[in-house]
Amino acid sequence: MNKKFIKCPTCEKEVEWSDENPWRPFCSDRCRMIDLGEWVNETRKIPAEDTPLSEEMDKK
Repeated sequence: MNKKFIKCPTCEKEVEWSDENPWRPFCSDRCRMIDLGEWVNETRKIPAEDTPLSEEMDKK
């Protein structure tokens, strides 16, 4: 069986993608919590396009 490795989204350390890694895709609980904190503080976010509804709400 081939092992699959990915980079941790936080520290970029190579991590094995397997059921044995409880923090995947992260290398550790620490990196997982750092990532969560960035989402909570809105330093990470998914860009959104303006929609007709959001433009309409801006006018009110």
